[in-house]
Amino acid sequence: MGATLTGISSMATRLVLAELAALHAQRSGDSVTFESVGGVDAARRVQAGEAFDVVVLAADAIDKLLAAGRVVPGSKVDVVRSGVAVAVRAGAPLPDLGSEEAVRRAVLAARTIGYSTGPSGVALTRLFERWGIAAQVAQRVVQAPPGVPVGTLVARGEVELGVQQLSELLPLEGITIVGPLPPAIQIETTFSAAVCAASTQADAARALLAFMASEGAEIKQRHGMQPA
Repeated sequence: MGATLTGISSMATRLVLAELAALHAQRSGDSVTFESVGGVDAARRVQAGEAFDVVVLAADAIDKLLAAGRVVPGSKVDVVRSGVAVAVRAGAPLPDLGSEEAVRRAVLAARTIGYSTGPSGVALTRLFERWGIAAQVAQRVVQAPPGVPVGTLVARGEVELGVQQLSELLPLEGITIVGPLPPAIQIETTFSAAVCAASTQADAARALLAFMASEGAEIKQRHGMQPA
């Protein structure tokens, strides 16, 4: 009888983790179930000591949990690297994303700009500050609620220009993915995993993390990510 493992993650890795977990279950006999919520909520719940075996979040969030003693020292592994893309509502004109200056013009021209509560949203805010337009667009930026994809707001027509992890935009209907941010301003997040201090099945959890870190390159790429 295999182990029964539970994990928690942010929404950006929801679909890729579901596939990786299913493949690991086939090969190992261990049952793996992930709950995916907003990254801030996921970190808070692990911080509060909820009984998960593994947690998958942006690398810096895992580091904070490690410093707080909520994940097992030495158990952190990098799983995927995830870039950010831009989306508009299906049928809307496509902005030019060919250069940093083109993206800056697109942002200034947009009636509303949507971003997430996750690491990509934090980085986008810093980019606006670096461009010197933060005050100019302050009344037009819309932060999606935790756990709600930015693309959902785009599809509803609530946001004209949506910026989020490509992995979160790919499965959504009603939007057109214009493309990734250009290399000069691409926002890349490494998502890492660790064994939770609350786990009573640390060996099985470590085996799962080793699998997720080293296997499934095709699955990761199909979900808009790259192996870490």
